Amino acid sequence: MEDLSDPIMPPFVSKAGGVPEWLDPINLPTGSCCLCDFCGEPLQFVLQDYLDNAESESSYHRAVYVFTCQSMACLLKHQQKQGDDHLEKTSLRSVKVFRCQLPRINPFYSSDGINKLPSSREVALCCWCGTWKGDKLCSGCKIIRYCSKVHQAMHWRSGHKGECNRLTNSDIPRKAPSNTLWPEYVLSFDSECKAEAEQSTDHGNVSLLEARDEFDGMVNSSMHNFEGHDNKSSWASFEARMAKDPNQVLRCPKGNGKPLWPRLSGRPTKSDIPGCHYCSGPLRFEFQIMPQLLYYFHVENEADSLDWATIAVWTCDASCGKANVVYKEEFAWVQLQ
Repeated sequence: MEDLSDPIMPPFVSKAGGVPEWLDPINLPTGSCCLCDFCGEPLQFVLQDYLDNAESESSYHRAVYVFTCQSMACLLKHQQKQGDDHLEKTSLRSVKVFRCQLPRINPFYSSDGINKLPSSREVALCCWCGTWKGDKLCSGCKIIRYCSKVHQAMHWRSGHKGECNRLTNSDIPRKAPSNTLWPEYVLSFDSECKAEAEQSTDHGNVSLLEARDEFDGMVNSSMHNFEGHDNKSSWASFEARMAKDPNQVLRCPKGNGKPLWPRLSGRPTKSDIPGCHYCSGPLRFEFQIMPQLLYYFHVENEADSLDWATIAVWTCDASCGKANVVYKEEFAWVQLQ
């Protein structure tokens, strides 16, 4: 089991939960890219999928990151809006995807791709979430940084109010204190590119039996949410496929694979999948996040709890490096339970 808390470990890892291991630790997404387009709250890290590509000089290191709003109401709005996106100039999202890639020779890592260079720098992150760039400084202590007023207020209420005037630089917390971060897992892949979650040593061991029992309960309740014979039949087929690999949290088929859709209604058409925003080339299906991940995250099975049937991700087929944007936003399609 790999300890992801090691600060000198390069981010060459596929993982879920916790905080992202940014490939480029300087030029992070900023501004509205970090926020839910519906409620304006900072997005939460879901997972990252890392791929080393020794055959490509420009994308020797490549990682895709997925973030979501924690509000189910916003996820519902995302699902309702996504079918109309090709008719509108502005797309509103509560799930966002970013792709980052680096050449073999870069300012951050050794040419063998193993170690972080001693001279490499990192941008200061939000003290509360440990995810986004901390470009807002506490006006009191002038030490703690935040990505947003929302997270500053959360940290203030959780204890910073009592310690603000006593802090020194050595008191900056090593880990994000947010109690809303999801448990952290390393993703292990089998020969068919199915990812299973192995919990980080920071959070103890996970009981796969308990996760399976909870998942079975979710499956039974979800059948009642699907109206119509076709949707119920589609979900039954999807559930049968998941039952073969109950621990699978990420599906990334090789070649020209396609998503497995839980329901027939609400699937994207060809016109719903846009071209690359940066090079105008086609997108290709990269991977889909399975609903089992929610149970590894210990998300409660309540009426207003965050829930998805699947999140499918498309990225630039050419992994283009055009445009002066390090973290390029890609495309996600959400199907809910």
